[in-house]
Amino acid sequence: MANLISKDWVEDHQTDLLEWQQDAFRKFGHMINDPDQMYPCIPGRLGFISNSLRFGFAGDPRSEEAVNDVAKLLQQYGDCSRETGKYASLVIFFNSPDELASSFSIEDYEQLFWSVLSRVSAKDQAPWPSHISSDPTHHSWEFCYNGHPYFAFCGTPAHEIRKSRRTPCFLITFQPRWVFEEINESTPFGRNMKKLIRQKLVEYDGVPAHPSLKWYGQSDNLEWEQYFLRDDESVAPKCPFSSMINKA
Repeated sequence: MANLISKDWVEDHQTDLLEWQQDAFRKFGHMINDPDQMYPCIPGRLGFISNSLRFGFAGDPRSEEAVNDVAKLLQQYGDCSRETGKYASLVIFFNSPDELASSFSIEDYEQLFWSVLSRVSAKDQAPWPSHISSDPTHHSWEFCYNGHPYFAFCGTPAHEIRKSRRTPCFLITFQPRWVFEEINESTPFGRNMKKLIRQKLVEYDGVPAHPSLKWYGQSDNLEWEQYFLRDDESVAPKCPFSSMINKA
């Protein structure tokens, strides 16, 4: 069964994990907590150091097992995220067979990412939050599960140019919307944090920040475009989540 775990728990029970889980967690830790502090997501790094992040493992992302795992982890996480610290996020590592790493392109992973989100959403029994639009073309839209809105971030082994999106396995992070109550355009702290993150992002990737990266709630912002960034500056012609939900 999929269960939430913390960094501190892993440090004490590492041998209880499967080999691929140990490898994924170890490489993630090296990436986000590099000694030169180059990783651009400052809140993510602070969350890792302070034991505020929660982790989970899921099966092959193409499988129904993985969808069930993600749904269970989100169900658990929605009940406890505010108790974990102000830099909270849920990081889910997926069992990624060698064939994914060797043959899947960024476009393949993009389809896989939206397939996972859509299939997980189809299992959600809670009503969509009334203050969040269910239309991805509206600036207030956000992925929601069990009544909780999240910013979703996808990392893959296929990303090469945008190194900030390159991860050792297929990975999805769910960041609760409440985390951004202090990190937003209306606060000096939020504006300064954004400026520093953008600076570190350009240094880390070696390319300009993707044009889709904007503030949540801006009239010209579409959150779904930020969930999965391609190596170039292109975006899907329409939100895949919307089309997949309609098919379902």
